[in-house]
Amino acid sequence: MHSNDILVTRDDGVAILTLNRPDRYNAWTRAMRNRLAQEVRGLMDDESVKALVFTGAGDRGFSTGQDFNESQGFDGDATSRAWLYEIKDLYDLIRRIEKPTVAALNGIAAGSGFQFALLMDFRIGHPGVTMGQPEINNGIPSVVGPWVMSERITLTQATDLALTGRLIDCEEAARMGLINKVVPAGEVLSTAIALARELGAKPPTALRHTKRAMRLSTQARFDQAFEIAEQAQVAAFASGEPQRCMEEFLRIRQARKLGAANTADAK
Repeated sequence: MHSNDILVTRDDGVAILTLNRPDRYNAWTRAMRNRLAQEVRGLMDDESVKALVFTGAGDRGFSTGQDFNESQGFDGDATSRAWLYEIKDLYDLIRRIEKPTVAALNGIAAGSGFQFALLMDFRIGHPGVTMGQPEINNGIPSVVGPWVMSERITLTQATDLALTGRLIDCEEAARMGLINKVVPAGEVLSTAIALARELGAKPPTALRHTKRAMRLSTQARFDQAFEIAEQAQVAAFASGEPQRCMEEFLRIRQARKLGAANTADAK
């Protein structure tokens, strides 16, 4: 991982963490998640930081979740199991942040990138944002995603997104309550920072214990979702289905790149 895959800046008590792989729609690798977790832990303990904003570099994606170039080689047991629990550790860490968290959505948020955004306290988006849980289309059982969604939307809506794998636009996401506020694209980050600063100015003890109570009240279902996901994930990767789907996805993406390059050369 390059050291600049995670950028951290500060703005008057607000820490801004940027997923910085815009050429890959800010999809993450194991090393990138580990670096993100390291940065978050430090900010949690930093008393000068009152709130955290998470965003993605560029204007195409917040994050599309796991980078398929890394996950294509997962096997049916050890590797896929380890990957799942690395995701759990990151999600649990985000849930344990007892400072306000805001996602500044700057494009697509899909798969575990979508789930990651939903773990924030608030989400700010713009009309070009799309969101969704396309895991099933890639041969990956959608287990943790429906839990994350069902804490925020109805079971009917979560079932729709989990089984169809469709992406929804910003208008539908806002209507469901998955996006708290929609602003022009150029105002997303500044709006998220302003909201984070406002929330960070709340009485800290009351805020800390409010967030802690919300986490504890949902902890049992969070843990259960990952227990169920472990069985499903191992079975899926043992079947080879996700690997075949990811291989096809990467093949199509490479063909498109070559087609675009050939078109440019022809000009």
